[in-house]
Parts: sequence; structure tokens; C-alpha cells
Amino acid sequence: MSTRAISDYALLSDCRSAALVSSAGSVDWLCSPRFDSPALFARLLDENAGYWSIGPACPAEITRRYLEDTLVIETTFRTGTGTAVLRDALALGRRERGHALGAASPGALMREMTCVEGHVPIAMDFAPRPEFGLIRPLMEPVRGGLVAHGGAQTVTLSCPVELRVRDATARATVTLRAGQRLCLCLHTGPAWEPEPQCWHPWRVHRRIGDTAAAWRSWSRMHSRYQGPWQEQVGHSGRVLRALTFAPTGAIVAAATTSLPECVGGERNWDYRYTWIRDASLTLQALATAACEKEETAFFSFLAGAAAGLLDHDTDLPIMYGVGGEHDLSERSLPHLTGWRGSAPVRVGNDAWRQRQLDVYGELLYAAHELSCGRFDPVTRAFLVSAAESAARRWQEPDQGIWEMRGPSRHFLHSKLMCWVALDRAVALASTLQATDQVPRWKRTRDRIRAAILTRGWSEETGAFTQVFDGKGLDASALMLPIVGFLPGDDPRVRATVDAVATRLTDRRGLVLRYRTRDRLGGEEGSFLLCTFWLAHALALTGETGRGEQVFRTAASYANDVGLLAEEVDMATGEPIGNFPQAFSHIGLINAARAIRDGGSRPGQ
Repeated sequence: MSTRAISDYALLSDCRSAALVSSAGSVDWLCSPRFDSPALFARLLDENAGYWSIGPACPAEITRRYLEDTLVIETTFRTGTGTAVLRDALALGRRERGHALGAASPGALMREMTCVEGHVPIAMDFAPRPEFGLIRPLMEPVRGGLVAHGGAQTVTLSCPVELRVRDATARATVTLRAGQRLCLCLHTGPAWEPEPQCWHPWRVHRRIGDTAAAWRSWSRMHSRYQGPWQEQVGHSGRVLRALTFAPTGAIVAAATTSLPECVGGERNWDYRYTWIRDASLTLQALATAACEKEETAFFSFLAGAAAGLLDHDTDLPIMYGVGGEHDLSERSLPHLTGWRGSAPVRVGNDAWRQRQLDVYGELLYAAHELSCGRFDPVTRAFLVSAAESAARRWQEPDQGIWEMRGPSRHFLHSKLMCWVALDRAVALASTLQATDQVPRWKRTRDRIRAAILTRGWSEETGAFTQVFDGKGLDASALMLPIVGFLPGDDPRVRATVDAVATRLTDRRGLVLRYRTRDRLGGEEGSFLLCTFWLAHALALTGETGRGEQVFRTAASYANDVGLLAEEVDMATGEPIGNFPQAFSHIGLINAARAIRDGGSRPGQ
């Protein structure tokens, strides 16, 4: 059973796949060649599911950081005899710069340990376990390293020192003295293709430097945000880029699967996919972080993946694989015990089958957020169809933004986003060449507005509620001012924001999604995204000072290298959930902008 804290990990990315490396120098998660590929290292979910560790063979004081403006992680080990520095990176394409990040990534995980003072004994363990630990590969030495065979992948380890192989694990020990370095590299490739050649140590050294230069180049091109929390906004923009699958522009919700929302519980989902739900807020965040190319690529992916699916009888899928796949059928991996015993471990996500009416609003909102404002005929027709579907289906029940696995209900947020779909369709009507539809869209938009104001507001609760004619609070009601349904100074908005702040927060000031009981066991944690929503909404109500305080509370749960999880355990204050979480970083960016602008909405 894996027990290391989720916050102990740092993210590596080549904009196609992701790895997580612990502060002790152990890569405990790697999916390659795609974010949603079966894991080669999955010790994050089970001690026997593979890892690759390197570090001092003696006690050490450990510090780490990302090299400035990069996602190259540098870990410093100070021992009684000397100091060693480890640099880890997933290789970007040779001399890739700026917007091209990930276009030609070679699929190489590079590691360089350098002794900078005295001498340090180093130990390395290499234990690949393909397909989430199902396979214990056969290892054979080759010139410059070894090759591991088993399953659909061949794994090549470039290593210039002697390796001892036993029980499908390769080990090496070496003492480095000041000025000496040990350069290692892992390649994966299809088993039916020629084995990747081992890299010379100097090649590893050069490519780590080149990868750092590539990230710095991208960061320089995306650094126009000026204001409070500038460093955090810039870093969050890099995290969103790191979670982007470069070939398609898809952005995954997180790099992992089955890190739980409740320790020891069953709220364990696969987040290595792209949700339409996230689209509009993602595009706002990308715009704030000056990521225009990423905006366009992301929306083009969404429109392409969803096009052709709107008709009178078919629900629009809410999520897709990074290549545009629709069928994301869920299954459990019973051989894995899960992080801290949180089972089942799942791959795939059956939420793809759900009806969520908010997706129409997310698409139109996302289209409206794009600065270019131009669409090809197929995309125009698709967006018009999305508006028509919202107009036709807004009165139907669904599963809502939080994908509740229970009966369909009339969720306020879903109605709100149908209103957004028609409101943005009206604004885009000329661009969509659909001005003839405007009178009808306006009439339906006004009907939805009237329904939200009457059935979504509860005098007894003193706030907008989770479902029509209900009494329970839901953090998604904070979106009412954020999407422009009501102004921040509306008394009902102020009352709802205050209700969330006082009745839907934990003792740390973090916001819960809701308190409604669902069909799943265990209590989930507090949501960082919802806490950033509260900071954002407070800024819109004019209470910028309170918004700043809430923002600082949420941002304080980033780990030592600035990464945010999905939730925070209410009992322990420990970050939990899939990691790092794109939505949390999106919330940070958008709230920072709202506070900087004194509550003005984009475009105002």
C-alpha cells in the first residue's frame, strides 16, 4: 500500500505524458506515450507496481525547486560527506521552443545526479512494471545500459555504470566526487519496433539543458500577466501547458487516476481525460496567462471531438480521450491496493455516459472567450446546434456539474449554463451567421432566467440552491456572478456568497462542493477550485479584501513546488485527490485576475 503524501510529488511533462517524482528522488508514476496510457511506474497506487529511485545511500537533508520558468525539477541532497544535485525532466523535442512544445517529444525520462561538494554514495533502483504492475519484465544487459521486455512495450535504460539485476529489478551503486555526474535515461517504445538506442551521458546532459531552455522560451512568450500573485499565475499557466496533449490541444483534468477524494473510500476516479465542463474557465485562464495558441488549440480539439454528435435523441458526451475518443468505459484494477488503501483503483471513467446539460453553455462560453472570433462553417454549424440543444433541453433533469451517480435532478448550475449557451449564442449570432435565430434564443434565454430566479432561489435558505425548489447549498451557485447572470452587487448574489462563506466552508475556510448526501461512501474533502470561486465571487461583489484573504487560504495548500491537488482533507489538512489538478490551477488564475481587476468581468 502506498502511503507517501500526494503533496510530496513534483510533476514532469513532455506535453504528451506525465511523471510524478517524490522529494526522495523516486519516480512513482509514469504513463507513456500518452497521459492515459497504462502506467509503467505506479508505486503511487501500490508498492509493488513499479518505481525508479535514485538518491544518496545515506541520510540527507533534502530541498527542491523547479528551475526558474521551467518544469525541470532540481533536488538537492546534503549529506554528512558532501552535496549532490539531481535534475529530472521529460525530454521535449530537440530545440523545441515557444508554441511548439511537445510537437516532437522523444518519450525520454532523463535523470542527472551531480556531486557539487565532497563525495556522496549514490544508490539507484530501477523496477519497471508495465500495465499498472501486471508485468514483471525480463531484463538483459546491452551496451550502455539494459533493455526490459514484457507486454506491449520495450523499456530501455541508459546507464553508464554496472547494473545488478535480480527479480526484475536493476540496481547500481556508485560514489560521486565533486564535479562528477551520473546521467541516466529511460526510453519506451512499441515491442514490435527496434529497441531504442541507449543515450550517451553527454547527450542526456545536453538534452536536459535544452528542455529547460524550451520551457523558458515558452514562459517568456506567456508572461504578460502583471498583478498580484504573478509568479503563481505564471507557474499555473505552465502546469496547464504541462497537462496539454500537444498533438491535439486536449488538456487533461489531472495527471493521475484514483487518488481519492476520501482516504480509504471509493471516490477514486480517472482524471486523465478532457472535460467540456472545464472549457470556458480553462480558456479564461489561458487568456489571463497569455496562452493564445493554447486557447485556439484547446477549443479546436473540443469542437472537433464533439462535432456531429448533436441531434434530437443523443446526449452530447461531456468528456473525451486526449485523442478525441468517446468510449471511456470504466473498469477496476483489483490487483492494486490503492493509495493508502483507497480502492477500487479505476481506469476509464463512466461519467462519459452521463447527461450533463451544462456542456452546451461551456461550449458557447468557450467560443465567446476566444479572441479570434472566427469559425469555419463546420464549427459554426456545431455551435448553432449546441445553442439549439440548450434551448430545447434546458427543462430536462441531468446529473449536474459534480457528476453525481444517482437519479437525475434539476440542478441550478445546469440551467444556468443553458442560459449561458443562449446568452453567448446571441452575442455570437453575427459571427455564427445565425442572426435570424436571435429573437427565439432571447425568448428562451429569458424563460430560463425567470425559472432560475423563482425556482432556484430559496427564501428559507436565503440563497440560490443546488437544485430547483430545493434548500441545500452548492458552491456552483458562485458561478451566477462569474458568468454574468447577475451583477455582483445584486442582494441575492451577496446573500448566496455569504451563505457559502459561512455555511459551506470547513474550519480552515475552504469551501465544500455541497453537503447533500449521495450514494457513495465516505466524506469528500474541501475543494480548492470552489474556494478560488469564492475568492472570485467576493471580488465581483466588491469585497476584494475578503477575496484576497480567501485566495491566500486556498493558495497556501500548494506544495513546496507550487502544485495544487483537487481537495484538502477536512480532518488533517492534507491535499488529496488527483494531482496536480488543472481545475485548481484554473481557479487560481481566474481569481487572481478578478481580484487584480477589482471584480471586473473579462470584456467589461
